[in-house]
Amino acid sequence: MNWLTNYIRPKIRALVSSSRPETPDNLWTKCGNCEAMLFHRDLEANLYVCQHCGHHMRLAPAKRLAMLFDDGKYETIELPKPVVDPLRFRDTKRYTDRLKDFQAKTGRHDALVVAHGKMGGRDTVVAVFDFDFLAGTMGTAVGEGLVAAAKLAVMQHAPLVVVPASGGARMQEGILSLMQMPRSVIAVEQVKDAGLPYIVVLTDPTTGGVTASFAMLGDVHIAERGAQIGFAGARVIEETIRETLPEGFQRAEYLLDHGMVDVVVVRKELRETLIRTLGHLAGGTQTPADDIVVDPADIAAAAVIEGEPAYRA
Repeated sequence: MNWLTNYIRPKIRALVSSSRPETPDNLWTKCGNCEAMLFHRDLEANLYVCQHCGHHMRLAPAKRLAMLFDDGKYETIELPKPVVDPLRFRDTKRYTDRLKDFQAKTGRHDALVVAHGKMGGRDTVVAVFDFDFLAGTMGTAVGEGLVAAAKLAVMQHAPLVVVPASGGARMQEGILSLMQMPRSVIAVEQVKDAGLPYIVVLTDPTTGGVTASFAMLGDVHIAERGAQIGFAGARVIEETIRETLPEGFQRAEYLLDHGMVDVVVVRKELRETLIRTLGHLAGGTQTPADDIVVDPADIAAAAVIEGEPAYRA
């Protein structure tokens, strides 16, 4: 037995390691565009936009909602829970197991968060997608959530703002996922029939069935700088038409030049742009419309806040 090697050296290592302060492993983030290393406090203060190249990183729903609502105050609603895995789908693993994994990872039931609060002093309903939950894909739960958001907007006589970040329809739910496209369109029409503004904030990425439905039906389309917006992927399009696509194809600035987007903003200007746009569209003071008939039972079933009915008759 070597006394120095087996006894003294471990004691010295334990003493040094115990006295050394632990360094968090999330202090720095690499920009996905320019690969610059960004200090986490600077990145958070800049709303997760790279200070070097202006690349807009994906934003978690909670941070997005806190950024948009007055003083960061809002209330979320509990969304309806449809039947899980109606097709009993399985690829490399069961769909139910995949859902449980993402529910544990994100802490939410599915890929949509619906909240309401004041934006510029005006009651506003906001539906935000979480790309971290199965790439923000739209299944029956998301469809139910969009319907609930529309009902809540009509009930409150408030504008509806939707912030998609999605890979499109959810393949694990097959035709049931595709059925959420017309359902979301009908929900949007209910908001518009009530004479309420409907605004879409296009973030990176907005693709597939989401783009082909409610995401392109806004009264105004606002896009974050550099966001990818389209239906099929650029590589699929190039292989289909056998042509090279123009530079910047499917990016927000390209779509602005070609009339599919109304305005492109940097993230720090998004809230003020939304408030100003809502002011132009809604105008005047916010008063309930006499001709809007809402069944409170429908809202109570579709929107529950913190375990209690959101609205009572």
